[in-house]
Amino acid sequence: MLVGERMSRPVIALTQDMPVHEALVLFKKEHIRRAPVLKNGQIVGIVSDKDLLNASPSPVSSLSVWEMNYLLSKITVQEVMTRKVETVQVDTAIEEAARIMADKKIGGLPVMDGHTVVGVITETDLFKIFLELMGARASGVRVTALVNDERGQLAAITKAVADAGGNFIAFGQFAGTSANTRMITFKVAGLKMEQVKKALDNLTDSLLDVREG
Repeated sequence: MLVGERMSRPVIALTQDMPVHEALVLFKKEHIRRAPVLKNGQIVGIVSDKDLLNASPSPVSSLSVWEMNYLLSKITVQEVMTRKVETVQVDTAIEEAARIMADKKIGGLPVMDGHTVVGVITETDLFKIFLELMGARASGVRVTALVNDERGQLAAITKAVADAGGNFIAFGQFAGTSANTRMITFKVAGLKMEQVKKALDNLTDSLLDVREG
């Protein structure tokens, strides 16, 4: 899966000279938390809702509402935006975008097609993908197990479940409790919990959780 397949679009972009209070109104109207800043069609920065809110006078300020509105009208996006922008291309793998966001502790990335901004990939987009990956909206038996990290182990498990009449809805593999183990989580339709447990007998190091989900 590539970023271009799951990015949010069309792009809602700001200009450098847009007043902060206008940007806040736009964010609220469009239900967004960040937006790229463009100049002559090229990205020159990115601004988040936190950047905009931090530019606003404190609620406990002694200024009158008129004075605050006047000050806000003078502050532009250019003054609060982040100029060093992390971006990804439309053909970037989705997990690479997730890695960048996690490592950099940022909630979204502008998506580029060459030098043109064509979308934004956000943490919300990644959450939706995670829901699909784990079959969160489908019914079935959900299993979490610890298995030995050995060649053929996963093949044996999937074959045993399939031979018992189960149909995999989702399958995920994660770090185990040691270098020699892996944690797997999957969801299966077509079987009851006891049937799944029986199919997995002697194939896992430990069944950590089995439930209807």
